[in-house]
Amino acid sequence: MKKTLSITVYNESGVLTRISTVFSSRGFNIESIAVGPTGNPGISKIIIVLPGDQQTIEQITKQLKKLIQVIEVKDITTRPCVERELMLIKVKSSISTRSLILEIVQIFRSKVVDISEYSMTIEVTGDPGKIITIQELFKPFYILEVVRTGKISMERELGINTEYLKNI
Repeated sequence: MKKTLSITVYNESGVLTRISTVFSSRGFNIESIAVGPTGNPGISKIIIVLPGDQQTIEQITKQLKKLIQVIEVKDITTRPCVERELMLIKVKSSISTRSLILEIVQIFRSKVVDISEYSMTIEVTGDPGKIITIQELFKPFYILEVVRTGKISMERELGINTEYLKNI
């Protein structure tokens, strides 16, 4: 099962190296990582997605908390969160396929950021499910290149799980 960790750190030189060393030295693979500053100067948030069970996450969390630069570590896998990811996808296109590609772009509220005689580059922002779905829809057009950011995630203040609400 994939787990999501939210790590708040002091933004110091080498902090990302120290954190990644905790994972690599124990043989744990990081599936995606996103790092960025918070609203507080000198504080950054790291969102890490990794495969693992609860025991693995507990072990990693204990090791991360030992680092001086780490302020807080949270397993937010099951907490209500807003999740987003960004993908740039370059799709082969021709005059005959452009209108079909543009329909998909509009339906998913994405946007074309580059176009040439033979290809279109589309920017897609959304939850990981949206990213995977649109990528699957573009496969018949022949995908030339894909670049994705890691997942970013923030806990919902009211604690309302929108995934649960979708099933009602």
